[in-house]
Amino acid sequence: MDSHQVPFIKIKPPGPESLRWHERAAKHMKGYSSQVKQFPVVFDRGEGAVLWDVDGNSYIDFSSGIYCNSTGHCHPKVVEKTKEWAGRLMNCHDFNTPIKALFLEKMAEFLPGNLSGIQLYCGGSESVEAALRAVRTVKEGKYEMFSFWGDWHGKTSASMSLSSLGSEVFGPRFSGCHLAPAPNCYRCPFKLTHPGCGLLCMDILEGTIENEGTGMQAAVVMEPIQGYSGSVVYRDEILPRVAEICRKRGMLLVVDEILSGMGRTGKNFCVEHYGVVPDIIVFGKGTAGGFPLSGFAVREEYDWALEKMSASTTYGGNPMACAAGYATLTVFEEENLLDNVNRVGACIIGLLEKLKASHPIVGDVRGKGLLLAIDLVKDRNTREPFIEAGKMVYEKAFSKGLAWIPAGNILRIAPPLIIDETLSRKAIEIIDEALTETEKHFGVKA
Repeated sequence: MDSHQVPFIKIKPPGPESLRWHERAAKHMKGYSSQVKQFPVVFDRGEGAVLWDVDGNSYIDFSSGIYCNSTGHCHPKVVEKTKEWAGRLMNCHDFNTPIKALFLEKMAEFLPGNLSGIQLYCGGSESVEAALRAVRTVKEGKYEMFSFWGDWHGKTSASMSLSSLGSEVFGPRFSGCHLAPAPNCYRCPFKLTHPGCGLLCMDILEGTIENEGTGMQAAVVMEPIQGYSGSVVYRDEILPRVAEICRKRGMLLVVDEILSGMGRTGKNFCVEHYGVVPDIIVFGKGTAGGFPLSGFAVREEYDWALEKMSASTTYGGNPMACAAGYATLTVFEEENLLDNVNRVGACIIGLLEKLKASHPIVGDVRGKGLLLAIDLVKDRNTREPFIEAGKMVYEKAFSKGLAWIPAGNILRIAPPLIIDETLSRKAIEIIDEALTETEKHFGVKA
């Protein structure tokens, strides 16, 4: 593959073959994500940080599926190891296999601190649910959990109850699940600015725990960087402060790193940027290079609790998943992916800052490593979200060969961790063009 020939738009997307295949699938599949509804292209194959659709168009992948393809599409080492076990043994319930032992050993080394007690699952939601069961076990039946506005922890009952989804189809929340205002400095829920705010948000978190709790306070569950809400990066002192609040109150800190972990932010896990080792960490998405594999890990002193919980699932820890996970971690080591994440991430954020300087509708650009976002606004002073512009920029950029992730007025950027600067610069050029065309459409002057 010659990256200089990417993207290549052979026919205006979504092309006739994409529309034909999408129509066939959509007769039966219901509830597509916003990115598919807005741009129903049908993909045929992928390699590295490039995708091809069924019409022969090629795209720069700025989404990694949905933060999953950490080692890029079809990395040869991941494919080879997964194929080996697909032809050897696909499922043996929760019995051990050599590849499972190898993966667990390597994962324990990859995790921060003494987080070494592990259970394996398939999807993020079920791993969050299992982590919450671990909390209740450690805390001997205490069940009250606290999270933040804008967090996303999954689409199953308890994980959903700790998420901000804002729709009647996701309610009601489970008893004992509470949300506090998020420490989002760009859109402070209290209309204050730092440092004059004195981190009021942390006082409010403590007040929420104190006043909404009923003596059964068990844990704070949080994303270190909010993903669904648009790569919301907190101030450096936030996570240590939350950890201190938990210690002071005898609560556990559960950090959901399904999206932000596995090298995405330039460290193995995002918590390492802040010197915090949580009591429980949840991982998923990029763990196996795109193959379904998730899980959670607890501090060594809580291993006993996992022995009281069955780790038995139908597919969790199956040989193919462990093979993909083992190969992915091997690629991390052998190809120095963290170095690439930090180098290319610094390049992209620098280019995004230039976009912000030249486009009035860009209110904020932010991120760590290769977990980034562009926040579009109608007015930089009021920071009113420009949702219509977000939709248009997303679609215009996609039509030019950039596959990425919309979230209303926020455009999320999460390329495979193997992406190079050449493709990254091309992607930002496409976004620049899409922003210019969108501003012209809405009559916004630079």
